[in-house]
Amino acid sequence: MSKDLSATPEIPKEDGRPKWDNKFQYILSCIGFAVGLGNVWRFPYLCQIHGGGVGSWVVSILVSLYYNTVLTWVMWYLINSFQEPLPWSVCPLNANRTGFNKECYESTAVNYFWYRKTLNITPDIAENGTLQWWLILCLATCWAIVYLCTIRGIETTGKAIYVTAIFPYLVLTIFLIQGLTLPGATDGLAYLFTPNLNTLKNPRVWLDAATQIFFSLSLAFGGLIAFSSYNLPKNDCEKDAVTVAIVNSMTSLYASIPVFSVLGFKATTAYWDCLDRNIMSIINEFDLPEESIMRQNYTSWISFLNSSHPEKIAGLKLKSCDLQEFLDQSVSGTGLAFIVFTQAIILMPGSQAWAILFFIMLFSLGLSSMFGNIEGVFTPLLELQIVSKSTPKELLSGIICLISFLIALCFTLGSGSYWIDIFDRYAGSVPLLVIAFFEVIGVVYVYKIKRFSKDVKWMTGRKLNLYWQITWRFISPLLLLIVFMAFVALQMLRPPSYAAWNPKYEGFPMKEEKVYPPWVQAICVLLAALPCTCIPLVALFHLIKQKRRSKDTSLVSAEVFSCQGANSNFPHPKE
Repeated sequence: MSKDLSATPEIPKEDGRPKWDNKFQYILSCIGFAVGLGNVWRFPYLCQIHGGGVGSWVVSILVSLYYNTVLTWVMWYLINSFQEPLPWSVCPLNANRTGFNKECYESTAVNYFWYRKTLNITPDIAENGTLQWWLILCLATCWAIVYLCTIRGIETTGKAIYVTAIFPYLVLTIFLIQGLTLPGATDGLAYLFTPNLNTLKNPRVWLDAATQIFFSLSLAFGGLIAFSSYNLPKNDCEKDAVTVAIVNSMTSLYASIPVFSVLGFKATTAYWDCLDRNIMSIINEFDLPEESIMRQNYTSWISFLNSSHPEKIAGLKLKSCDLQEFLDQSVSGTGLAFIVFTQAIILMPGSQAWAILFFIMLFSLGLSSMFGNIEGVFTPLLELQIVSKSTPKELLSGIICLISFLIALCFTLGSGSYWIDIFDRYAGSVPLLVIAFFEVIGVVYVYKIKRFSKDVKWMTGRKLNLYWQITWRFISPLLLLIVFMAFVALQMLRPPSYAAWNPKYEGFPMKEEKVYPPWVQAICVLLAALPCTCIPLVALFHLIKQKRRSKDTSLVSAEVFSCQGANSNFPHPKE
């Protein structure tokens, strides 16, 4: 008799695997994995480049509530100190000690400290440079901390997550309170929350919104699947998915408020400095009394002098001071965290304390995300019996962290910053879209939506409604396909390029736009393609394995039948 595949799933027996101490620990681990550096430095950047108005980014929130919830639910089921003065605040002297360092003087002290003192970056990706010992030391320290926190899987990460997931919210709240007291904070918040609905006509906005929310929740990395595998079989996964999706999206908005408060403060300070330089030039040129021209009456004085002494004003070559231009100056990723935000922190009272708090927060965000990444490798190795379950967890975690450390050594080269961008852009984008697409297709069309619906009802106690069935059948695969095609199309419009920090570039301190050499482009293709090839290769492996097993079963059945037939031709000994 054939087995009824639609029957109610059996409750797995106790398998000796560790379990979460409580539901809050599990939810906190998922939130810590999902909420990462992208929520702090990429979401505000995208708001900024698309006009500043978060109203246009309501699109991303709506996409989040649908897009993340749907895909997360599918995925979750598939498994059943610084000293004064600050080193970045003053330019060092040149080699002859006769003046300031030229590279620093032409850019800023913060840029110089980051690109030259910290990264010692090369002007071209083809120039590897040397391994920076201080970066290797920092890298080894970080991986040692990750190892200690993940040494026994969720048994240790479950304890550490209480600190690494909650601490960033505490720091963001402190920055929020401090940021709102800074001059110019209201200008930054007005820039953030003033809607610019015209940007919704730009297809790029929709694409950026979809990709940002998709990657923000860390879908298709495997960490959420690994975390969920330690839950009890009957679990309200719908509620969990909605909770994590909403918290993730709200965190992006919440983090944007202190970020834009501080960026508003920085823009206002830069605007005031611009006005003060112009005022000083005018006072010296026209021999006016000090404080005769103030920021408040600067515009009226300029109008008067332009009409009475236009030639003198033109000769001064005054800078154009516009607060909106300073607010529009956008930067993402490490640029936002280590350059723009650092420049703002320097201007804040008690800058050392704020710097320490800010960078510990960034470290905590990265650490909690790493827990999920490590667990996404650790759990499958054991559960798929790729590694024997008798292997000590401490040894397996150590091997994973050691291999990761060795691979990451390429990021400590002089060209390491360029390689980080490549890994982020290609290894962490296209493969995730492809994996998520096949996950949805696999559940809906291979496993079949009817069987999946019965399983969900058994797990949650609620019947799968029509909305979820329609979205899983059609909308989710279609959205993923559209985002994937749009992403690839945008990449093909122009050759892959990168922004190089080159002090010899004529436009310095602006970065020089360079095209990747052919061999680097080949690596980019490999980084995007290799993870995707695992899907058909594993499918082919299981297909061959299944056919071989069926063939072996048929041969055994035939032999048994032949033996039975042969034995029936011989008389029984008693006969």
